[in-house]
Amino acid sequence: MTSLNNWQITPKELFAMGPIVPVLVIDKVEDALPIAEALLTAGIKVLEVTLRTPAALDVISIIAKELPEAVVGAGTVTNRLHLQQSIDAGAKFALSPGLTPDLLKAGNESSIALIPGVSSVSDLMGAADLGYDHLKFFPAEASGGVNAIKAIGGPFPNITFCPTGGINLKNVRDYLALSNVACCGGSWLVPSQAVATKNWSEITRLSNEVLNLVK
Repeated sequence: MTSLNNWQITPKELFAMGPIVPVLVIDKVEDALPIAEALLTAGIKVLEVTLRTPAALDVISIIAKELPEAVVGAGTVTNRLHLQQSIDAGAKFALSPGLTPDLLKAGNESSIALIPGVSSVSDLMGAADLGYDHLKFFPAEASGGVNAIKAIGGPFPNITFCPTGGINLKNVRDYLALSNVACCGGSWLVPSQAVATKNWSEITRLSNEVLNLVK
């Protein structure tokens, strides 16, 4: 990355913290800590809370305050305002489904790491031009999956990916087997049914299942 960044945690450090980044869509603030604790129990500490619900910023805030051992970040960050709101809430990183020139600039000026989303060579080149070398590949399966990452990554050996979108227990090992993939994002670890019934142990079980699989 460029020397302009004063990021608390570098993307390289973040990607090295574990092979799976759970993508959390949390509707109720009271569910935040039980979900985070269930994931931490399994050894998953990097948590992406998507800004898709009205509760998201409060969820980030409570996890950041109450569970300092968790590394909580914001997902679905699509503009400069989202990025600032995430920082104010206590997020330690931000992930975007895509990129714009202004978002990339805001990320370079930010105090937390931004992981922009790409799905094409042009996206990748736009991000690389501004010094970004750790990228989210999204939506992974819909954009060609493992073969697309192999092909797109070929001319850019210095780029590292975190694919997200359509990844599950059946294909996660195929992604992690790629030399340019450090971790994968996934929403299947926290099924809506488990949250609705407050079956927190099921989240821990699913997390252990995938971590054992990808060891």
